[in-house]
Amino acid sequence: MSEQDGFVRVGGLAEVPDGEIRLFEHVSGRVAVAHIENELFAFGDECTHEGCSLAEGELDEVADTVVCPCHGSAFALRDGEPVDGPARDPVPVYPVRVRDGWIEVRLEIGGQA
Repeated sequence: MSEQDGFVRVGGLAEVPDGEIRLFEHVSGRVAVAHIENELFAFGDECTHEGCSLAEGELDEVADTVVCPCHGSAFALRDGEPVDGPARDPVPVYPVRVRDGWIEVRLEIGGQA
């Protein structure tokens, strides 16, 4: 696992079927990865409202959002901004790529994750 460019391997692409979210834990923090129509989105796992796990939430594939299972806050997958519900602060989003079947995410060191 090379971290020269800031990307870290979090799991295999086969672990995140299309239309689903999976949680991955890394020393830098917990990251959720969503797979929608051959595109991956990586974001911080904790809802900014009360810290519930977004990996346990639901995807809205039409709106490209994740909906928190606790109080219904919805966050845009592309920029982490809240679009509905009680949350006011965005969740962190991270660059994500696939290399040789592995999901790699660039997590912020000392940042939000």
